[in-house]
Amino acid sequence: MPFTLDQPAHHELVIKKSRFIACVEPMADRAAAVARVAELRAAHPGANHVCWALMAGGQSAANDDGEPGGTAGRPMLDVLRHQDLEGVMASVVRYFGGVKLGAGGLVRAYTDAVAQALLHAEKTPLQKRIEWRCEVPYALEGRFRRELDLAGASLLDAGHGDGVVLHFSVLASASDALRLRLDEAGQGKLRWLED
Repeated sequence: MPFTLDQPAHHELVIKKSRFIACVEPMADRAAAVARVAELRAAHPGANHVCWALMAGGQSAANDDGEPGGTAGRPMLDVLRHQDLEGVMASVVRYFGGVKLGAGGLVRAYTDAVAQALLHAEKTPLQKRIEWRCEVPYALEGRFRRELDLAGASLLDAGHGDGVVLHFSVLASASDALRLRLDEAGQGKLRWLED
């Protein structure tokens, strides 16, 4: 089962006078990751490198930011993959201390920095959610909203026209039971909509 993080976690290593400031944090997609890297660059203008890795489904990425190819981003991504994380970004801000570490030393430093940050991170199971849309008469809107609340569903949108169109997401594990309850509560007036 994949995991994600609820909160960022940090760790700092000093190896041969170089500072490696690691952060692991929840991240939805590549655009958000790129924006976060820009924030880190602004917060650390004297840093030599801001390397990062993102595990986010089809948007996963790794960036060495000027370090020798394959010595930073890819090893960090491997740590995230090995920990079965999804929707998580690892970043390491490096201040060069004047002593070269070599390719192997860099791989170890970036890997260790991220692994140590993950030791301080609270991992939570990533639970699959299903999205649905249905249309109900106005008279049943309140009842449907209560059913959604009871099932722990998240109402994403509600549109009002001839009827009320509810767009919601629910944990996959609770989806079958919710659908049965909604069908019952709909009294034959519920219409499921396809996207």
